Amino acid sequence: MAKVDQLAHERKKAQFDVGALKVVWAGSQHALQISDRMAKLVASDPVFLKDDRPRLSRKELFRKTLHKAAHAWKLIVDLRLSEEASRLRFFVDEPAYTDLHWGMFIPAIKGQANEEQQQEWLPLAYKMQIIGCYAQTEMGHGSNVQGLETTATFDPNTDEFVLNSPTLTSTKWWPGGLGKVSTHAIVYARLITDGQDYGVHGFIAQIRSLEDHQSLPGVTVADIGMKFGNGAYNTMDNGLLRFDHVRIPRKQMLMRLSKVTREGKYLHSDVPRQLVYGTMVYVRQTIVSDASNYLSRAVCIAVRYSAVRRQFGSQAGGPEIQVIDYKTQQNRLFPLLATVYAFRFVGEWMKWLYLDVTKRLEAKDFSTLAEAHACTAGLKSLTTSVTADGIEDCRKLCGGHGYLCSSGLPELFAVYVPACTYEGDNTVLLLQVARFLMKTVQQLRSKRPVGTAAYLGKLEYLLENNCTVSKAEDWLKPSVVLEAFEARSARLAANCALQVSQASSPEAGFSELSSELVNAAKAHCELIVVSKFIEKVQQDIPGEGVKHQLELLCSVYALSLLQNRLGDFLSTGYLDSEQSALATDQLRALYSQVRPNAVVLVDAFNYTDHFLGSILGRYDGNVYPHLYEEAFKDPLNEAVVPEGYEEHIRPLLKQQVKISRL
Repeated sequence: MAKVDQLAHERKKAQFDVGALKVVWAGSQHALQISDRMAKLVASDPVFLKDDRPRLSRKELFRKTLHKAAHAWKLIVDLRLSEEASRLRFFVDEPAYTDLHWGMFIPAIKGQANEEQQQEWLPLAYKMQIIGCYAQTEMGHGSNVQGLETTATFDPNTDEFVLNSPTLTSTKWWPGGLGKVSTHAIVYARLITDGQDYGVHGFIAQIRSLEDHQSLPGVTVADIGMKFGNGAYNTMDNGLLRFDHVRIPRKQMLMRLSKVTREGKYLHSDVPRQLVYGTMVYVRQTIVSDASNYLSRAVCIAVRYSAVRRQFGSQAGGPEIQVIDYKTQQNRLFPLLATVYAFRFVGEWMKWLYLDVTKRLEAKDFSTLAEAHACTAGLKSLTTSVTADGIEDCRKLCGGHGYLCSSGLPELFAVYVPACTYEGDNTVLLLQVARFLMKTVQQLRSKRPVGTAAYLGKLEYLLENNCTVSKAEDWLKPSVVLEAFEARSARLAANCALQVSQASSPEAGFSELSSELVNAAKAHCELIVVSKFIEKVQQDIPGEGVKHQLELLCSVYALSLLQNRLGDFLSTGYLDSEQSALATDQLRALYSQVRPNAVVLVDAFNYTDHFLGSILGRYDGNVYPHLYEEAFKDPLNEAVVPEGYEEHIRPLLKQQVKISRL
């Protein structure tokens, strides 16, 4: 097939240095070089081919996933990859047991095991001589961790804990890597000693033999079955796990924060319990960073295909109009493009937050912990919900062809959407943020808010002063935009706090106003993202035209949010209808400025065609010949006449179908 670049004319319009923006996106020149090298390594290796995933049976799909994971590990060892290893796994782009081993099992040991335990288990885990998963969620309990039913009862006669699943709903359900691969699990169970229940604690339990991989006596373990989508997350062996009075040594209780003595006495260690939040912040900042990775892929596909696709408007036999030139398409697509960059930069900031929290915890400084917990919970909820919806919007923006598996979008959505429920249900997390906001407002007279909640320290000002915008260009001023989002969030929080205080009890008020509280929490989280985007574009950013493009996207992100949340801004009295109309006018003008650079703004993600996995999102834009070619790869097209013709189609056509008489 001849090479044709259908998007070359788009790239000639670029008004900035795309190479410099690639560095900004990657985080540094060094990070870009590593990503580029790993992406090309994966794309050139036939083991990592993935275009057949939607057509494979579950067994074949899983077998290939095991092959890819083993091959990736071999490359990591043979090439002595260290900092490159995580990028290699990223570009392999296939959910696998290794995600949970490195992303949950090892961090849990590092965060919750004492030094002696870490020395015993981490070397084995780092060398993958054991493979671990994180068994917390049960069939009957997910978000309510304190409601878990699995028990770990200490037996002082043998110096062992007895793990047991006393009910059907106590079955561990969903842990990735558990179903068929993991040899060990971090199991969360109710610790019982001397007849007393001390609540949920973590234990390291071996569940499979290291010799023949059979499940150990008393252990029932299996895969929970097919999940949503073709291919997609079905590469992961999400599992179920039950214990029938399984004994493990006492020393396999994770003992950094508390322990049980040989005599069965429960003791707290000198290590502050708050240290456990470090692991949680780490996991959530990873999820937020992943949001920009996934949404950027969908937006890249939608932008490129919107520039390739033409519909209507032909003049005198000339070409039809590019779909990307329609304002309706821009109004849906460009805010998503801006959101990708917004989430990228808030993800960067969260990496700093994790380091800051870790440093403070080690110094026993817990002053910012509540704010950090609320911030990470809220941003996990916001970014995953918006990303899941955004991927689906991108599919719709690609029209009918977006529904094809070969577009890459159905599988991308199916792989990503579980993020809305794992590591905390998104609505439950927002209610946690709301509790923090209510407490912060109530304590304003005695305690000054810090970090991302610092704006509440000027609550009186934000309640009394309204928007001063008098012309459309005013909406380009960062200070104007920031104050608008601060006022919206502050007024919603203050209104909720007032109503909760007037209820018969705080809990009754919180329950009655839960919907309003969720909305206030969203406003707070959106303010954080807007503020971090503004902070980013106020920095020195090298590269011709790069800073200006990011400033445009920052304005698009903020004003499109304002447009979508207009009810909040109007109902709280901060804006009037004329000022909101000016914001809409400015947003429309911004779309015209983004348009010439749209394709190059997604080129800055530096994704190979292999990683993108989409015919619609090909770098060269040569969509239609490859779409046609891909159709004939389907097994249904192996023969012109389908199986079943003689039995079911021919008799119908020949009017030979036997009709039963009643």
